[in-house]
Amino acid sequence: MYLNIILLPLVGALFSGFGGRWIGSKGSCILTTSCVGIAAVLSGIAFVEVGLAGNTIHIILESWMESGVFSVHWGFLFDTITVTMLIIITWISTLVHLYSIGYMAFDPHRPRFMCYLCVFTFFMLMLVTADNLLQMFLGWEGVGLASYLLINFWYTRLAANQSAIKALVVNRIGDFGLGLGIFSIFWIFQSLDYSVIFSTVSLFDSYYIKFLGFSCHGLSLVGLLLFVGAIGKSAQLGLHTWLPDAMEGPTPVSALIHAATMVTAGVFLMIRFSSLLEFSPFLLSVLVIFGALTSFFAGMTGIFQNDLKKVIAYSTCSQLGYMIFSCGISCYDVSLFHLTNHAFFKALLFLSAGSVIHAVNNEQDMRKMGSLVRFLPMTYSLMLIGSLALMGFPFLTGFYSKDLILELAYSNSFCNLDLLCSSLALWLGSSAVLFTALYSFRLIYLTFLNSNNNTRVVLSSIQESSVLMSIPLLLLSIGSIFFGFMAQDLFIGLGTDFWNGSIFILPNHNFHVEAEYLPTFIKWIPFLLSSLGISFATVINITSIYKYSLLKTYKISFFWVYLINKKWFFDILYNRFFVYPILNFGYNISFKALDRGFIELAGPFGFSNFIPNWSSVIFQIQTSQMTHYVFYIIGSVCILFILVIWEYGILLNSFHLLVFYFFLVFFI
Repeated sequence: MYLNIILLPLVGALFSGFGGRWIGSKGSCILTTSCVGIAAVLSGIAFVEVGLAGNTIHIILESWMESGVFSVHWGFLFDTITVTMLIIITWISTLVHLYSIGYMAFDPHRPRFMCYLCVFTFFMLMLVTADNLLQMFLGWEGVGLASYLLINFWYTRLAANQSAIKALVVNRIGDFGLGLGIFSIFWIFQSLDYSVIFSTVSLFDSYYIKFLGFSCHGLSLVGLLLFVGAIGKSAQLGLHTWLPDAMEGPTPVSALIHAATMVTAGVFLMIRFSSLLEFSPFLLSVLVIFGALTSFFAGMTGIFQNDLKKVIAYSTCSQLGYMIFSCGISCYDVSLFHLTNHAFFKALLFLSAGSVIHAVNNEQDMRKMGSLVRFLPMTYSLMLIGSLALMGFPFLTGFYSKDLILELAYSNSFCNLDLLCSSLALWLGSSAVLFTALYSFRLIYLTFLNSNNNTRVVLSSIQESSVLMSIPLLLLSIGSIFFGFMAQDLFIGLGTDFWNGSIFILPNHNFHVEAEYLPTFIKWIPFLLSSLGISFATVINITSIYKYSLLKTYKISFFWVYLINKKWFFDILYNRFFVYPILNFGYNISFKALDRGFIELAGPFGFSNFIPNWSSVIFQIQTSQMTHYVFYIIGSVCILFILVIWEYGILLNSFHLLVFYFFLVFFI
């Protein structure tokens, strides 16, 4: 059963990819959706057996690589972290597959699209079920490949080509850091198996690596390299630039990338290696700072985005910052709980946005929408539920994890010795709450409530999505309302033994109890900030302040608005200091000076010019006639045959002559 969870998406991908011509478009949709749906049912059974019954399943198939002390096998680990991720991946993927049947109904390449979705799901399942780092890295790279294929699905569009290449290249930077982290782990632990690493990590607490006269704490170095990989996949500040541009793919791709796969891989990696991170206080501080800055930056930038999908993309980046932030304060269970909650309302937001885009003739600029609440009342209701859950509105799914992260940060700021780091992260995270509410309701106003800015032709054709697209939205809305309340006690309740040792937290790093006894006013701060953000969005959109006349009055405020609108110039700085110099080096040095310069002059072209007599003979031999080439080959074989006889004194008998005769006849 457990192996079928992983293999069923692969089977669907193979049959849809290689047999789509024969089974047809509808057949590929039915096959792939059925395979992923069955995997989702089996994941539910696995969740009951492993998560609720307290069992841990470890399957070892056979050896993969062996060389000295280096030994890697094909193994699959199913613990509570894994089965929780299985629920997220398979259930969300099933709903996305079902949604895609209606969304891509008129696309001529629908079998290829469904195949890519299954490939994406398979590699993500391979990533979360691996019991060693090398197998995990296989799934890690496969997820990157699948994201490239899906973002570039409409490969005739230049923007899709550029976005896919950008996503692949930026993720390669993080993958390079992860690769170095895997090498470092093998150097320290002499193994890549999770069981060996996690059981012996405390023995290497005082292990230092010396290189070029410098001494570095081994576990801190390894954790930092692993975090570089997480920065790339989970789009943390610095390597976040690929995430908004990934919106060039079809909307179901965006929902799958942002809710269940790809971006969750980095957070999963940090949670999986909790036992290693706990022994590096420096790395925990790095996680807190990076997570808080990412949530603050993405929330602020999302306010000034006009593309419907890019606003939701920046909200994903902000929420991922909260998850990394939670890992930094040693609350890995809360991070995984927020990841699970986030999967429901983020998939709901993206698929609802897809319904809007589908209805308005593929228009994504919110400024050209408006008044859609009259035409799409169900989509408006569902997107409102997703937006409220994203903001952490009381008693919706996001409320039970997002507010708890801020409460734990407040507790950590008083219990932790690094007060400056914790306090800074606390206020950055709290500010992101205000920005989240502001851009969420700005999206609601511009898309559904403000005056319409579209043409009469488009308005006359607007209608609600089909049944196949509406069913996933309704199911996700139920999860966005009730899942947080239903799973709170199981995942993060005081005294719960759900994680069963799969997450390791040092006793002095546990702040759950302190968060329960915080003053009531502190617990109300996120709600007050969300209400303030809703009020700002309402005032800006229903009054004349939307012209930003107050901001234009003060030049310094206008400068900050311009800076945020340009995404803090990350793309420009990267192009100026990295992309253009590398391209110039590649053309002027690598191509012109080396490839077409030194290598050609030192190669056959230069050699033929240096020895003109030999070159004339070579040019005469190259007649471009097949009969001449056959003569040269047979002559060379005969000479080689004679030399072998001469060297080894082989006596020619009748059998040798017969073989040689038939050999010549065959070639002639």
